[in-house]
Amino acid sequence: MTVPAPRVRRRPSVPGRVLPLLLVLALIAPLGLLFAQASGSTADDHDLATRERLGVRYLRALGPVTDALVEAQSTAVAGAPVSRAALNAAIERAAEVDAAVGDELRSHERWAGLRAKLEALPDRGLGDPEAAYRAYGEATDLLLALYRKVRESSGLIRDPRADSFFLQDGIGGDLPTATVLAGRLADLVRLAPARPAAERVKTGAELAELRVAALGPAMDLVADLRSAVDSSESTDLGANVLTPLDTYQRSLEAFTAFSAPGPGRAAPSTDQLTNAGLTAQNAAKELRAVILDQLDALLAERLDTLDRDRLLARIAAVVAVALLAGLAVVQLAAWRRGRHRSTEAREPAEAGRPPTVRPDQPAATRPADRQPVTVGGGDAERWRPFDAAR
Repeated sequence: MTVPAPRVRRRPSVPGRVLPLLLVLALIAPLGLLFAQASGSTADDHDLATRERLGVRYLRALGPVTDALVEAQSTAVAGAPVSRAALNAAIERAAEVDAAVGDELRSHERWAGLRAKLEALPDRGLGDPEAAYRAYGEATDLLLALYRKVRESSGLIRDPRADSFFLQDGIGGDLPTATVLAGRLADLVRLAPARPAAERVKTGAELAELRVAALGPAMDLVADLRSAVDSSESTDLGANVLTPLDTYQRSLEAFTAFSAPGPGRAAPSTDQLTNAGLTAQNAAKELRAVILDQLDALLAERLDTLDRDRLLARIAAVVAVALLAGLAVVQLAAWRRGRHRSTEAREPAEAGRPPTVRPDQPAATRPADRQPVTVGGGDAERWRPFDAAR
């Protein structure tokens, strides 16, 4: 009889072995793309917040320059000696900040022009108050231009959060503009009585225009700060900002009242407006420090959040890659085991099938490893391997 050959296990096809690995690679590719996009977006937000903090640092240094310049202007217009101690000290501190962050904010050129203008101002009041008014007006115009440059270069003007955007708009735009123009309005009120009678109409129109220009940013500042408090998730912002804001708003109301022409006169009262202006300026100093601190705190908190999100994204990416790599290893190991088993099952068939033995085959042609065995004492012979018979 014929002994059937052992069944050989079918070897897995090449597509069946490669498909799992391709699926793993197909999963890694979109995960890598998503991580790259998220990482790039986080990096951009991080860079923006970092530059904004540099802008806040620069704005903080410009505050004392603004106060000292406005005070020096009022002194010069009044014809009194100008003490440059406060102004020089503020200039030196601002110069240090510009040297530290000016490359990043591209502010060197504007600061150099402003500093040259400030240092050219006389130590004593000019003989002509009108000339002093114009000279200091040019300096304050350059100062406000530097404020705008810092906000633009630092990205503060493009801040994506509502609360921090309103804060930067108030501290970098509304407050310095209101402070400068309020001081200019008070100085023009002082100059108005000395002007020729033929210029009274022109002076009245100039005063009215300057009054609107000064009060507009002040009102915008109040609106910006209230919008910042209303849109913020920070519980500290409202508690810290609203009290000095109320003080500033009350001083602003007094300044508004005294800046309007009184009964029987074309110009406001000089002494009352000057005192109201000083009160408003002191309230603005207190408010400025609070706004800068709160804005910097919001930006610092945002940086911490971005750092935490970036760390979590990296951890998630590493875990995902590790899991996919583990899956690939498991698939590769399974493929190798299947290949090894296929090889073992194929080896007996490749070595040759057992010879076919017939009972009538002559002994001379029988395989050497097979011998006749008598079973049951009969004459019939059954063939089996020699080793088994032995």
